[in-house]
Amino acid sequence: MMKATISQVYPRLYLYRDENYTGRRFVLRGNLGVRNLERRYDDVESLRFYSPSANATLVLFTRTNFRGSFRVFRGSVNLRDLDDIIGDNDAESLIMSNSRLTLEQIRTIRRTGNLPSGYRYL
Repeated sequence: MMKATISQVYPRLYLYRDENYTGRRFVLRGNLGVRNLERRYDDVESLRFYSPSANATLVLFTRTNFRGSFRVFRGSVNLRDLDDIIGDNDAESLIMSNSRLTLEQIRTIRRTGNLPSGYRYL
């Protein structure tokens, strides 16, 4: 008899419709980018980002398609209120990675709108 195995995919991002991690929850896994948070998930007000790697990277952008100003978080992070998270602006798109994304890589993504190979788009 074969045992069932559970594959753990990191990083994990939990998006919540309401502040303080309440309301409807969405779970994202792996290296990916969300081009338009509002279109895909309606209104996201809080999040939890988890990875066992201290180099894991979460990048929030003020505009869709990875444009505008951005804010970088390393390692696991909990944000109970996303209102005005980036210089008085809300997050409109994001990238999450289990490895360290350098500022140069993030600026290249912002300039081109393209993620590195091995990343998924949502």
